Amino acid sequence: MDGTAATSMADRSIQEEAAFAAAVEAETARQVRRFRAELEGRATEIKELRKQLDFVQSIDSAKLSAPTWTSPAPASSRSGIVTLLLTDTHFEENVKPEQIDHLNAYDRRIAELRLKRWTEKVIELARDYVKGIDYSGAVLMLGGDIFSGNIHAELKESNTGTLFEGIVHWLEPLESAFTLLKKEFGNLHIACVVGNHGRMTHKPIAKNRAQDNIEWLMYRILERDLRESGITFQVSDAADALVQVYDTRYLLTHGDQFKGGSGISGMMAPLMLGQHRKTRRQMAADKPYDWLVMGHMHQYWHGKNIIVGGTLKGYDEYAYVSNFEWEPPVQAFWITDPEHGPTIAAPVHVSDRVTEGW
Repeated sequence: MDGTAATSMADRSIQEEAAFAAAVEAETARQVRRFRAELEGRATEIKELRKQLDFVQSIDSAKLSAPTWTSPAPASSRSGIVTLLLTDTHFEENVKPEQIDHLNAYDRRIAELRLKRWTEKVIELARDYVKGIDYSGAVLMLGGDIFSGNIHAELKESNTGTLFEGIVHWLEPLESAFTLLKKEFGNLHIACVVGNHGRMTHKPIAKNRAQDNIEWLMYRILERDLRESGITFQVSDAADALVQVYDTRYLLTHGDQFKGGSGISGMMAPLMLGQHRKTRRQMAADKPYDWLVMGHMHQYWHGKNIIVGGTLKGYDEYAYVSNFEWEPPVQAFWITDPEHGPTIAAPVHVSDRVTEGW
């Protein structure tokens, strides 16, 4: 090997060593950066753990002293008035359970049982479930559709009796229920509006709307029969009645003026619109109200300054074929407080399937 070749090989060897050294240096530098990043991360973790440890130690060293709470002393007297809505009883109508998947049944016998159960449950709720209240009395609102009436041909054909036969039959059970409430609560005031089912005309009317309704006649007979008992009546000659309990003003209406209610919103859309319109009308008449009370919807609801009663009749064939939501037969019960208005509220369940035998 000559000198030139030896020099060339030596140069290549030096270059390779230099390249290797550079690669080693680069890898070393990369590992150093990685280790530094890991150390910085660990340092951050240690710092956070120290903060958490300091927080835990501060809690451990703190002397916590929970406040001692005591039960409120029993009030010497809490006042209140039992407030009730009896609506959409649909007396004389017949509902056949086999036509609605046995979700309900109704006839004159079952209606009598439910009216009796309603009376008993109202007293039980006020006496046994809501204790410690010195009741000044009870206010009962009759919300209409007491009878199913003859407004549809199928009702006229399937009802147990005519409207006049219905009045003759139902006066005694209603008077018995009202007399028992008067005996239990000392005072009883009954406010009444008519519904749309008791009308004597085929189509709804505006003029003489109340007076041309069989329910208005029945209310007047009840008022006459119970005058000596001390029960007071407020039979409205209009579609609505303003009922004041303490300082709370209730506007009682049947609810058939509120149209719509289909779709996802259910009854909320017509309720809110109807509430708005009635509020404006009452303000114009300088007779504002605080709460709207109504029936017609056959659904129980309490809120947004609106109370909607259920139905004594319960689910029927019309609701079934219309695919309306099922609800058990209930009525509205609440306590009117002299300071806060409507407070404790509950549905009164009136149906007992075993006793009713369906």
